[in-house]
Amino acid sequence: MLQAIRYNQGNLEILDQLQLPFVEKYIPIQNSEDGWEAIKSMKVRGAPAIAIVAMLALCSELYALGTAGKIPSAPAEAQDYINKKLAYLLTSRPTAVNLSDAARKLEVLTVEAAARPGSTGQDVTKAFIGAAEEMLGKDLQDNQQIGHNGAEWIMKHAANSDTPNVAVLTHCNTGSLATSGYGTALGVVRSLSSQNVLRHAYCTETRPYNQGSRLTAFELVHDNIPATLITDSMAAALLADSSVGVNAIVVGADRVAANGDTANKIGTYGLAVLAKHHGVKFLVAAPLTTIDLATKSGEDIVIEQRPSNEVTSIKGPRQQDVASGSAALDLETVCTAAPGIKVWNPAFDITPANLIDGIITEKGVVEKGADGQFHMDVLFN
Repeated sequence: MLQAIRYNQGNLEILDQLQLPFVEKYIPIQNSEDGWEAIKSMKVRGAPAIAIVAMLALCSELYALGTAGKIPSAPAEAQDYINKKLAYLLTSRPTAVNLSDAARKLEVLTVEAAARPGSTGQDVTKAFIGAAEEMLGKDLQDNQQIGHNGAEWIMKHAANSDTPNVAVLTHCNTGSLATSGYGTALGVVRSLSSQNVLRHAYCTETRPYNQGSRLTAFELVHDNIPATLITDSMAAALLADSSVGVNAIVVGADRVAANGDTANKIGTYGLAVLAKHHGVKFLVAAPLTTIDLATKSGEDIVIEQRPSNEVTSIKGPRQQDVASGSAALDLETVCTAAPGIKVWNPAFDITPANLIDGIITEKGVVEKGADGQFHMDVLFN
């Protein structure tokens, strides 16, 4: 399995996803500033991975301060230092809720640690580091359970009685590269494949940043999962093709509102509309950390606007260098649009809950109640 995040006792490295799938290079993240830049520039992306890298970046910084003997001795000062760094990391990307959820939980933990009788600054940082490191392992366990739950639901509700296996379409990248490992929506695909019930996986190119063709395709090839890449505009034709027989569309999420409205990579909403028209099951796969009960509906979700050059240019090596198997690949940026054209580049869109058949979590698959509404609060009881 691909490992996008390498971490051991303050030593953090991430696989630079801006250079994938052509160059596999790990880069060190030594402090909060490194973590912020990696998240903002999308060297690391995917809602769970963003949260984990942000917290572990601060862990690396705290380890270094501890080694240098620079941890404040007063617990209140250590708490204040950590909380200011968390507030800074939160400014890196606004839409994914996992980052703010992790920061909020660890902020509460540092407050509690600082308030304990006899506590020191070192005790506060130790409590933070321990909790942040636990997030890495828990995310992997949650993803594996999401994969199992989603595969089980699809075989029960989306498979045809006359066909022993299923075809699934996914969007953007939701695998090991977007999480601590295994993945959410791509974890469902992996689980289906491991049970030998996956007939074929389809992944969209996912413009404008090509996270499907660059990253999801890379993971599918790496795991030897039977898969085919399509451009975003081919999805309708794919679903209409009875010889293909797509059974379900499974996507990830950057934020799920209390009513089930879901923010995910731009293009998700369009796939949900197509799924409804063609009678294909549409599923969202997300850990509980992505579900935001404080956000009542999709109207309250802030959509991040990305730079125009992500639409007007594309980056990669020269085709002849790839074909020759050259070990040293130079990545070049090529313009693909008319100079001077204006660009609208929202990173995400909102899929209304009424287009979603189920939301796959580590606790199970949430379906609409008798009133036709999702009740996400049941997951937290």
